[in-house]
Amino acid sequence: MRVVGRGRWRWAVGRLLLALGASGVGGAVVWAVVRFGLEQADQAAGVIGSVAGLVGLGVSLVATRSPEAAGASPGRGWVSSAAGLSGYQPPQSSTPVRGRETELSTLHRLAKGREGGGLAVICGTGGLGKTTLAAEFARRAQRAGKAVFWVRWQEDAGLLADDLTRVAQALGLPESAVADAHSGRAVLVDTVWGHLAVTRGWVVVVDNVDTPGRVGPGAEPLANYRGWLRPDGGGLLLVTSRDTSTATWGMRAHLIALEPLAEADAGAVLLQHAPTAGTPEEARALGVRLGGLPLALDAAGRYLAQPTSRHRTFTSYRNALEAEFEDLLGAEHPGASDPEVARTVVRHTWELSLAHLENEGYPLTRPLLHLLALLELAPIPSSLITPALLTDATGTTVTAAEIDTALAGLHRYGLLSVGDSGSEPGHAGAAHVALHPLVRDVMALTPPGTDDTTALAALDNHLLRAAEEAAQAGRAGAVTALLLSPHLPPVLGRGTEYAVAADAVHALASALEASGHPAEVRQLREHLLNVSERFLAPDHPDTLGSRNNLANALNNLGHHQEAADLHHTTLTTRERTLGPDHPHTLSSRNNLANAEANAAAQRPSHPRRWPRRR
Repeated sequence: MRVVGRGRWRWAVGRLLLALGASGVGGAVVWAVVRFGLEQADQAAGVIGSVAGLVGLGVSLVATRSPEAAGASPGRGWVSSAAGLSGYQPPQSSTPVRGRETELSTLHRLAKGREGGGLAVICGTGGLGKTTLAAEFARRAQRAGKAVFWVRWQEDAGLLADDLTRVAQALGLPESAVADAHSGRAVLVDTVWGHLAVTRGWVVVVDNVDTPGRVGPGAEPLANYRGWLRPDGGGLLLVTSRDTSTATWGMRAHLIALEPLAEADAGAVLLQHAPTAGTPEEARALGVRLGGLPLALDAAGRYLAQPTSRHRTFTSYRNALEAEFEDLLGAEHPGASDPEVARTVVRHTWELSLAHLENEGYPLTRPLLHLLALLELAPIPSSLITPALLTDATGTTVTAAEIDTALAGLHRYGLLSVGDSGSEPGHAGAAHVALHPLVRDVMALTPPGTDDTTALAALDNHLLRAAEEAAQAGRAGAVTALLLSPHLPPVLGRGTEYAVAADAVHALASALEASGHPAEVRQLREHLLNVSERFLAPDHPDTLGSRNNLANALNNLGHHQEAADLHHTTLTTRERTLGPDHPHTLSSRNNLANAEANAAAQRPSHPRRWPRRR
């Protein structure tokens, strides 16, 4: 089968021949004037003109001959017809796409047909730059000679049908075939795709299909490929969507799941917007804080580039996010009720996904995501997310099935990731979920008129209970204990009785120490000491015990001198408050000796210098 581009090639060659013929005629007339004089040249020109007219007629026929007459594919009219579809041109961008060359290479390969073209889906959560990537590929495909059409999904199957019918007509679908479909003698969707299946050289982008269940016609699953989006074309159908599920798109779709940008690429985006805001290292640090999310990088870069902004450097902006997130990336937009606006604002972009999930019958997704966002930015053990926790936090009875479907929906729209933490041989791992840093920051914002007191109290109670269970399980609970460790410290001093919370944190730290996780033990011990000094007196026995335990954790990490200094402080206080012979004092004296011995062994030894012989 001949491709659409061949008709275009014949057209171009014909035009070139016509231009050469015209140049030849002009040259011949000039030559006649010089050779024979004006009067005789006039007669010669008449002869030359007659001959040239016959030649030009033939050349013109070649130049203007339609691809249909040349035996081209049914997409014969795309050059002229597509030029008239100005509403189907891809959006323009003034900034280059960074960090997506692998994805662009995959799309280029698909468009060339080496893997059959068909259906490709750029998918991922809001803010990852799916539309930007698709637009960049569309522009490159245009430069490569493809017939490119950009269609915006508008939550209406009828409008999509109109768009794809117009595209097919621009690619040569006869008007009579469309008339047959409208009169009921044929099925329009099959007529359109029957034509697209035998036409090559095109790329159709359908942008923002976040509700694929509505594509139609009818309620048949998209994965059956009998609706308006199919993998059967002779060109490439490219879809962008937040829905990342293979079950949605079917086994024949090429899913291109986007991830956040790498550090270097994230830093380059920021430097591109604000080249004077700091060094590449500082730009990368801010890029990491923003989780490599292109939407947030663009927003931060534009902010930093404004001469009136309060924060003008990468570092100052990164520091300000901790206290002013709601005023910076978390700021509300007055036009957020418009989905097209909401897609461009970090505060609102994920609200679209949650609204889609709620409309699909998943009412638990929003309260569940908000509850998870109140935890620390670290993987969350799935064993913590129980019906009892959600029931206590929301005040509504929640079942395990509702939690499972809500988690599946959030994962499908990229609002959380799932994983499985490994463990020691012979012991099971622990499933967990994790949130993108900015998803967590945005979803942790408390909506006006609401209060998180009940939700936080529920989290604290269930975290303490989970920590006790993990500690009692010993080695079998080590992985869960490791996952719980970053989430437990905030419980101290947040309303829960201090002694109860301290005991749970101490038990978890001891379990992690036994399973060989000294870094996590140190973090827990440091937090216990800080809170103990704040809630109790510096010389309180529990404070001294926390200081002793932290010193031991430092010694286990190899920070022997730091451990010795802390043991010395503890010993001095215990000798004064408890007496020199108290068991705790004796324990501190022994710990200090061990730390000092380790510190001495850690110091570099210097070779003995003998006096020089004279």
